Amino acid sequence: MDKTLRVGIAGLGHVGADVFRLLHEHADLLSDRTHRRIVVTAVSARDKTKDRGIDLSSVTWHDDPAAMAGDDNVDLIVELMGGAEGAAFDLVKKALEAGKSVVTANKALVALRAPDLLSILENGKGAIAYEAAVAGGVPVIKGLREGLTGNEVRAVYGILNGTCNYILSEMTATGRDFEDVLKEAQAKGYAEADPSFDVDGIDTGHKTAILAGIAFGCVPDFKSVSIEGIRGITPLDIQFADELGFRIKLLGIARQTEDGIAQSVEPCLVPKNTPVANVEGPLNAVYVDGDYVEKVLFVGAGAGGRPTASAVVADIVDMACDQYLPLMGTYKPAKLKPADMGARIGSYYLRLNVLDKPGVIADVSAILRDNRVSLETVLQRGRDPGQPVQVILTTHESTENAIKAVTQQIAALDAAVEPPHVMRIEGF
Repeated sequence: MDKTLRVGIAGLGHVGADVFRLLHEHADLLSDRTHRRIVVTAVSARDKTKDRGIDLSSVTWHDDPAAMAGDDNVDLIVELMGGAEGAAFDLVKKALEAGKSVVTANKALVALRAPDLLSILENGKGAIAYEAAVAGGVPVIKGLREGLTGNEVRAVYGILNGTCNYILSEMTATGRDFEDVLKEAQAKGYAEADPSFDVDGIDTGHKTAILAGIAFGCVPDFKSVSIEGIRGITPLDIQFADELGFRIKLLGIARQTEDGIAQSVEPCLVPKNTPVANVEGPLNAVYVDGDYVEKVLFVGAGAGGRPTASAVVADIVDMACDQYLPLMGTYKPAKLKPADMGARIGSYYLRLNVLDKPGVIADVSAILRDNRVSLETVLQRGRDPGQPVQVILTTHESTENAIKAVTQQIAALDAAVEPPHVMRIEGF
């Protein structure tokens, strides 16, 4: 049997504690699979006195996580602190420069600091793996970088945030509004006290940028991701989507187009008969569309200590066996060329809040005609002369620029109570 792999863990929250626990509980199993003993020899966290339900008596405690990079009793660093700056990046940088490999669950680090990491890796001897950074326990990164490596990927997309999927699922099942369900999600631990990172789409944006980088052999470009969250979704949207045969899901989408890579995070209407429409609660689901394999769907727990720890340990095992790939799955990742998002073609859902008076629909129809946007469906429930009413439109395929022009012109009508709410319809 080869020498022991000595692991240092930085960050002992739910994930870090479960990684420690898994490595201890499955020590013999992992030894059989790697022909090495994998043991935790050092840890670092904010509070040394906190009871985490694990025995730390045999490991070295470092108040400064970066000190583990220079610890001769540590071969591999597991970074679970989070964030693209500060202590997390400092530790990863020092470890790689010292020739030590790194396993991380830090999506912000990979999405935002990939150019820096690539530069360090060019000059260092270490490697970095990050399966747990996207979709928790779902092995989508391994699927892309290993199982589907023979394919030219045309698109990768899916549900990448369990908090948002839980909220939308509960809104669909119960008819409650966003704020009410958000409070419940916070009480159950599915949402943070400050949920903006999740519900405003930033978390999904980081993951989308990473998946795009791997799928298309590019350096992740988070700034090129068009992002919209779910705060604007109402029970009325849920109801009308259901009547039209759709579910509403927050999707991260990266597509290869003729003029570049289109990356977006946005709530979309998806047909009820598609698998992604039926992924409920805090689960994640990721599609990969390849030229030879066609469509592959990964579904599973996208967050939580145990599922994420499972993904972290999978990377540790790869490192123990000296099995790892370049950061983005290619030795020379290209600079990502962003597509013109305004040129995207698709069908759209528009919810209008307008005064119920003669001529309004005629004005709306004229705006659609002038912008060459064709209607598929018009829905209105009831009449209330002189008062605001909700009107739902769905369109045939059009460019995003045309839809933006339509919404701006409708918002400028005297009868418009508020700007139209717009969502893409994704048929897959």
